[in-house]
Amino acid sequence: MKNFSSWLITMFAFMFWGFRLIGTVLYSIGIEFMFVPTNMTMEIVLLFITFICICFMVKRRLLAALIYLACHFIYYGPAFVQHFMQIVDKTLSTELYMGTLFEFFALVLAIAALFDVLLDKNRKAHPKDEKTDWFYKNKDYDRKLDERADKNNYRTL
Repeated sequence: MKNFSSWLITMFAFMFWGFRLIGTVLYSIGIEFMFVPTNMTMEIVLLFITFICICFMVKRRLLAALIYLACHFIYYGPAFVQHFMQIVDKTLSTELYMGTLFEFFALVLAIAALFDVLLDKNRKAHPKDEKTDWFYKNKDYDRKLDERADKNNYRTL
């Protein structure tokens, strides 16, 4: 993880995971919070899967990013569409707006994490090193070296 964007996506994923963890614990205790989990059992399973996937996304594993995306779209996707349709039908509620906002953020974060890992895999396959590329990837320097090597006349004793 050499890019600032990778660090930001990972930090936002951990913060969102912690926020959902706090929300789930408070909901199970009975204290009101900003959002209500749709399915408590599925939320707990998703918290464990998300934590494992985020840890492997730090290691730049594509499978972890795909599982993270799939789990979030399976859990948050239908609820986001349902809440969005209720907003379009002009149903006004603070809980509805907050739920839609959290679901939208979860979906966008999962997509961003997948694209970050995909782009990082491409960078790892074709690394660019400023310290050595001027020498190894410079055809003009190779030609000058070849011409210079042909003009050297050394005496042998």
